[in-house]
Amino acid sequence: MCGALAGAVASGRLDEAGQLAALKLLDLAAASWVLLPLTDRVLHRARERFPQEPVRTLDALHLATAALTSQAYRDLAVLSLDDRIRANARALGLGVVP
Repeated sequence: MCGALAGAVASGRLDEAGQLAALKLLDLAAASWVLLPLTDRVLHRARERFPQEPVRTLDALHLATAALTSQAYRDLAVLSLDDRIRANARALGLGVVP
């Protein structure tokens, strides 16, 4: 079970029917995701500086993966509501949505 959804149910912000609907949407979306390996290139890039510091470790891994993957997929965009991730993605030349 998704921890964020479980927390929403526990706090009363989401009922069980809403949780099931959200889990179905998540499963549908996840079926089209491509999981990329954590390569030495990604680790090396994640250790380098980013335009907007500080960057948390997991965020650095995601940004490094996106930056390297964008070399093969020019229309790659980063989906995030985190201002620091969005700023870094833009500074790295990546598209940002929403």
